[in-house]
Amino acid sequence: MIAIHPLFDIPEIRAGDHLAAVLRDSLTSAGLWPLKTGDVLVVTQKIMSKAEGRMVDLSTVQPGEEALELAATTRKDARLVELVLRESSAVVRAVPHVLITRHRLGHVMANGGIDRSNIGPGEEERALLLPVDPDRSARELLDALAGPGAAGIGIVVSDSFGRPWRHGVVGVAIGAAGLPALVDRRGEEDRDGRRLEVTQIALADQIATAATLATGEGAESVPAALLRGLTLPPGESGAAALVRPLEEDLFR
Repeated sequence: MIAIHPLFDIPEIRAGDHLAAVLRDSLTSAGLWPLKTGDVLVVTQKIMSKAEGRMVDLSTVQPGEEALELAATTRKDARLVELVLRESSAVVRAVPHVLITRHRLGHVMANGGIDRSNIGPGEEERALLLPVDPDRSARELLDALAGPGAAGIGIVVSDSFGRPWRHGVVGVAIGAAGLPALVDRRGEEDRDGRRLEVTQIALADQIATAATLATGEGAESVPAALLRGLTLPPGESGAAALVRPLEEDLFR
């Protein structure tokens, strides 16, 4: 049976905090330490970014001409728009109150993944960027918690994305280690013996979405959750495997 365990007692994370030690303490107090086969720890992007010092003081940001033009179109803070452009490789859509870009990591998302909610008291003039390399961050965290070469234990770094043609946000994986983020089942047979031709499972996204049932999206103050009892397929691939290459983009 799969169980989802929210981690409640994680303190406000600051730049330079040893995130692995904080999470180990929380897991221990919840009776979930040590980690064991079938465990996946889902950590929100927010605390990962905070620990890595990805906070930016907006007063230090000087908007350029493109940012000023986009700010006028979107009615957003020009300093925030400037940060979005620095974090992005392309602007996908800009209309009043909406700015969708392709992040430098390949994700198509609102505001370049930059967040200003739940980043801590007294931080109204700051913005939080995504980790520089979420897959690497996940690997480093897994090694620190379970040791290099640990098998059957995973880490997922989660964020919240909207989806084209669907209302609402869901949890998605922007970083992963210790599990195959994308499980390719093409070539297998279904129960009727028909060959699967296109089936690929976004396993890390499924895990991230499940965890958000416990972590929430607002003032819940639950920035991590442990999924216990999973049967992880063999192999490993980071969340970068989930990003569809530009040459396969059918909607440009």
